[in-house]
Amino acid sequence: QVQLVESGGGLVQAGGSLRLSCAVSGRTFGSYAMGWFRQAPGKEREFVADINWSGSSTAYVDSVKGRFTISRDNAKNTLYLQMNSLKPEDTAVYYCARAPGGGILTSTRSYDYWGQGTQVTVSS
Repeated sequence: QVQLVESGGGLVQAGGSLRLSCAVSGRTFGSYAMGWFRQAPGKEREFVADINWSGSSTAYVDSVKGRFTISRDNAKNTLYLQMNSLKPEDTAVYYCARAPGGGILTSTRSYDYWGQGTQVTVSS
């Protein structure tokens, strides 16, 4: 059974930074693309960023480009999301997820395992 556990969320002022981590169990972490999504109250879960198995290719939603950086350490089975210049509209529960292969990585349907989420709150 694959488990994903996010950490690093919290309360931060606008303009501040946070680094989210996602620890993944199992020995096949390095074989899969991974993604970060977020969900604000009353809104659908939305794509934030994805990264291929090796870390050589990444993609971001337009609203976070230039502010967020997704990365991974396959030796540590860990996915990261560095978030800088945070804005109140970034407030949401952030989820990491594993993509088993194929599919469009901006769609939640392309992911099979999800973490429980970590709350990020940005005050103005």
